[in-house]
Formats: sequence, C-alpha cells, structure tokens
Amino acid sequence: MQNEPAPKSEPQRREGADPFERTEPVPRIVLAATLAVVLAGVAYILLSESLGSAILGDRRTVADLRGATPKPGQVVDGKQVFAANCVACHQATGLGLPGVFPPLDGSEWVAGDERVVVNILLHGVTGPISVKGNTFSGAMPSFAPLSDAELAAVASHVRSAWSNKSASIAPELFEKERKASPRTTPFAGGDELNALSTRAP
Repeated sequence: MQNEPAPKSEPQRREGADPFERTEPVPRIVLAATLAVVLAGVAYILLSESLGSAILGDRRTVADLRGATPKPGQVVDGKQVFAANCVACHQATGLGLPGVFPPLDGSEWVAGDERVVVNILLHGVTGPISVKGNTFSGAMPSFAPLSDAELAAVASHVRSAWSNKSASIAPELFEKERKASPRTTPFAGGDELNALSTRAP
C-alpha cells in the first residue's frame, strides 16, 4: 500500500484583508438638519429690514453716532462731541498716546491763540509739531463738516478740561475763519501754525 501524501493545511492568516472602498451616504437626518439651518439663514436674510434700528451697533452710521446737527442757538455738549470724534486719538485723559498722538492736556497749542485752535479744527495738521517739548509727526484730519456750534463746543471743552484753564471759543469765530480762508489742505506742521498766529486777524 503506497503512502498517501498528507493533506495540505490551510495557510495561516497573518494580515487583515486588503481595504476596499464602499459608499456610505450621509444619514438623512443629518442632511435634513443641515438643509433646515441653511433655509433658516436664507429666510432671515431675506426677511430682515435693510435699515434697522440705530440701537443695533452693526447698522449705525457716522451720522447716527454723531447725532442730530444742532440748530442755531441750541446748546451743544462739547464733551460729547469730543467723545465721538477725538477720544480715540487723544484719549479720555487728554494725554494722547506717547510718540503717536500729542496730548491736549497742558498743550501750548490748546491754550494759545484762539485762531490757531480754530484753524487746526477746520483744516487739520500734518507733519512735525512740537507739543510740551516732544515732537509728533502724524496727521490730524479736518473737522470742517461739523457745525460751528459743535466745533466751538469741543474747542471750549478741550481748553477748559483736565488741567487746562483757557477761555471758551465762540461759534462766530469759526464762522469768521471759514469765510476768511479758502484753504483746502491741512497745515504743514507747527511752523505753518506759528506763522498763522503771527498774522493779523
């Protein structure tokens, strides 16, 4: 009797099966929830009013923040005008930012010639200017769009706030300087402002 060969044993599995792709669609409940959120967002945008209440911070304009233009003879709060237009640079303390924005508290320009203060507000200043012994070389914009009453109120506030003790400025001086000067560019630093203060009114 011939010896029969021993049956072959199954090869031992040492590794997992090769990976393969299969389609697993997003569950319908997730798709429905996503679609509902998108539709709600679209509906909110379409149904929202284009002009909302000024109470909403993201819809207020510069005019809303500034408030109504004062009528002739109406009292204007200079501190409020300062807070709306000047405080970002010169700070609520009037000390400005060292090396960037000059201080108003104790500034010789604030306490000096009224006409210089008026023209700074009307036309702005750009270039080097020395304030309290320190040189600043930034740019201050013109605030000519404000009314004479608003400009007079903020100038008077600055001249009497903090340690400043200078007299207030009347709106009529702003009106007079507007008419007297056809200037459309800022003053070129402190030298040009000094020349203005030596000129006859």
